[in-house]
Amino acid sequence: MEEEPKNNGYMEPLRRAIEAQGLTVTTQQGKGRCLTTTVDFSPGQVIISQEPYASAPSNGTINSFCDGCFASGGLKFCSKCRVARYCGSGCQKLEWKLHQLECEALVGLGKDRREMLTTSIRLMVRLLLRRRLQYEKVIPTTATDNYELVEALEAHMSELNEEQLVLYAQMANLVRLVLPSTEIDVKNITMNFSRLACNAHSICDSELRPLGTGIYPVISIINHSCLPNSVLTFEGKLAMVRAVEPIPKGTEVLISYIETAGSSMTRKETLRKQYFFTCTCPGCMKVDAYADLRETAILEGYRCKDNKCDGFLFFNSDDRVFICQQCGLFRDEQEIKQIESEVEQLSSFAAKLLSSGDNIKASTLYKTIEKHQMNLCHSLSVKLLRTRESLLKIMIDLNDWREALTCCRLILPVYKRVYRKIHPMLGLQYYTCGKLEWFLEDAENALKSLTRAVDILRITHGSNTSFMRDLFNLLDEARAEATHRLSDCMACWINRPVHSVVPGLKTSLPPTAADWKIKTR
Repeated sequence: MEEEPKNNGYMEPLRRAIEAQGLTVTTQQGKGRCLTTTVDFSPGQVIISQEPYASAPSNGTINSFCDGCFASGGLKFCSKCRVARYCGSGCQKLEWKLHQLECEALVGLGKDRREMLTTSIRLMVRLLLRRRLQYEKVIPTTATDNYELVEALEAHMSELNEEQLVLYAQMANLVRLVLPSTEIDVKNITMNFSRLACNAHSICDSELRPLGTGIYPVISIINHSCLPNSVLTFEGKLAMVRAVEPIPKGTEVLISYIETAGSSMTRKETLRKQYFFTCTCPGCMKVDAYADLRETAILEGYRCKDNKCDGFLFFNSDDRVFICQQCGLFRDEQEIKQIESEVEQLSSFAAKLLSSGDNIKASTLYKTIEKHQMNLCHSLSVKLLRTRESLLKIMIDLNDWREALTCCRLILPVYKRVYRKIHPMLGLQYYTCGKLEWFLEDAENALKSLTRAVDILRITHGSNTSFMRDLFNLLDEARAEATHRLSDCMACWINRPVHSVVPGLKTSLPPTAADWKIKTR
């Protein structure tokens, strides 16, 4: 979100460039620039796509990605700088004009300093080098690909506290150290780091695993809503914004900037801290205050002490107790604080075990945390959800498909509560559930889960990516297997004597639901 800058000579060329895509840039009071439709869009239709102005992969000690396409596996270092990685000569050639300058700068740093480069520093270095290449006309400039669009992004410098300003200034000095031959204005680069903090996007794969960071100045014009009409996904580094509901002509395009699983209070606080605005979307401006409090109590509060009651609790400040709104049972504040403190300590230890790669011990500890949270939190609690997400990942890494499936099925009801019907997180959870059921030879349930996954992901991800083609193939296999098993089951039922189906009856009866579930090969 940003106010439109005074120097907006880039705007008319931009409007003309996106006009053919059925879009325009408008300005709204209190919101600044907005991306608005000039035609109708249908669910699943691509609204806009853009390559990054600059990007950098997250190359860590565990996962590394190609600087060109962000692919993993079979990567080779640039033989000169030993920082950039490439999946092949094709990506290396495509990146060469930019990396040639970057490579020279990195070599001049020395090995120790090269190893200390963060993704943010590399992203800023690449942004400045790309600006230089465009100014020198080594690479072309277009209406949707130019540095003016980056400068037009709001930096929110006046909202930054002293600690943030100092941090960005230190980072700007590091950039100057990397590019000593380039004229660096520390104040301007400090502002650019603030722009990146508010406008850069995490580049993710089809399963929403982060690969790196990129700046997409046209897509950054799109404003936020906790109930968005569009979703942002990536195909390699290409950002794709697709409609998730019918969007009539003249409607503002909206995506979500943040994780929306949480109460409106939590979402508002996150948006204020990271993006410096107060959200006024329909999801945050609920008329019913009690419904808002109830939602907060369920998602982020505590459960009734009676295990047979699924009620949620409100805090009574006079008596320092939480009261169940369903059965009226009290729960002592001190008891809750004690359990919370223990969970916090266990979670810290479990995270360390997980980061060290000790999945077996971590799984045991997370199961203990889960038990404590089941006693403490509502069944739809976001805290309990995060623990189960961690357990799901661990169980998949340990190839414990049955335990993973149990976690997956416990997560689904919460996802259905906190996300919209068409949301990539919900679709991917059905996809994971379907894969696990398929591995466990439960073709019937795999077919149901994968069908639900396809219904969502073909809208959020499109239908032509390798990820979706693999999903379609898996769905076809599950459908064929389920049909085969059903045919075998019906053949067994037809060929049995009548009395073996229902003793004492002289006529045959249709098979029951249990009959369909007989496992045969």
